[in-house]
Amino acid sequence: MSDFIALLAQIAALCRKELLALLKEPSSRAILFVPALMQALLFGYGATYDLNHVPYAVLDQSHGKASTELLARLDGTGVFERKANLVSPRQIATAIDGNDALMVVSIPADFEDKLAANQPSPLQIILDGRNSTTAASAGAYLSSIVGSYNQSLGGGQAGITVERRAWFNPNLEARWNIMPALIAALSMLQTLLIAALSVAREREQGTFDQLLVTPLTPMQILVGKALPSIAVGLVQSTLIFLIIRFWFHIPLVGSAWLLYLGLFTFTGASVGIGLSISALSLTMQQAMLYTFFLIMPLMLLSGLLTPVRNMPAVLQAATYVNPLRFGMSIVRRVYLEGAGFGDVATDFIPLLVIAAVTLPLAAWLFRHRLS
Repeated sequence: MSDFIALLAQIAALCRKELLALLKEPSSRAILFVPALMQALLFGYGATYDLNHVPYAVLDQSHGKASTELLARLDGTGVFERKANLVSPRQIATAIDGNDALMVVSIPADFEDKLAANQPSPLQIILDGRNSTTAASAGAYLSSIVGSYNQSLGGGQAGITVERRAWFNPNLEARWNIMPALIAALSMLQTLLIAALSVAREREQGTFDQLLVTPLTPMQILVGKALPSIAVGLVQSTLIFLIIRFWFHIPLVGSAWLLYLGLFTFTGASVGIGLSISALSLTMQQAMLYTFFLIMPLMLLSGLLTPVRNMPAVLQAATYVNPLRFGMSIVRRVYLEGAGFGDVATDFIPLLVIAAVTLPLAAWLFRHRLS
């Protein structure tokens, strides 16, 4: 028991040294937190994006000539891609929640009869508000198709009316989609860099050799290096979360505990990558170059700017080694959708695998440097 307490004390001392190295200078403290604050505000006010690929599902309870013709027009645009033909309203939630469809077109059973009787015939579309900009564009495009179809019916006929409903983001605000993702994305940028610089800084300052002759094992050194970086990442995520919640007033629908469990797992995987870079780098300049080389691909392959399903198959496969993809998925689903652990459990698995590979790899690289 005394040996275990001594081990914890050694790791705590190493963690304290790392935190002091990060926080002892005012400029270092500013670099840790000011960029995250500024980027969160800038993204919140200025970032928008649009997409052309729109997967959708159909619940056609009419099966008449009018609904068939309208859906043919929708499929013929080249923008909408039908993913499923639903047979029950209960399947709508499954299609939207599972990200299989951005939009569900629901055609009621009396659709054909109302058109034949020259009465307004409602057509309901259910939109996934988590992709707000694309959902709004998809709804507007569908309305234009319906308007064109109404013109083909002739001026004396009542035609089709569109009833729109957006899930998870009722007003389809782009900010609601972008801002929760930044809880993971912005914190990763500096967490990865801090972890990557940790060992490289020791080598440049000449203190790495002193660290190696201590009784600490490579795994203990790894833990002492990882925990401060994880702590800084969680603090940055909390800062961004508070801005989103109380400045931009985007409500948290799901569990805060599950949100932070996902952030902790995601940050651990990110730190594992950073420490592996740090163990490979001989200087801080090398560590920075390797980190900046990785950051842009990680951001582009995360689903922040474009959905992963729009990417080529090769790039979609590459996203499975990107912790940001799964970290953002957990944050978005818990924050906007109110997803439970069972809903996001599959996103935890790749993060745990990445951490299980990169953290032991970093420890092995430490041992390799010892020999």
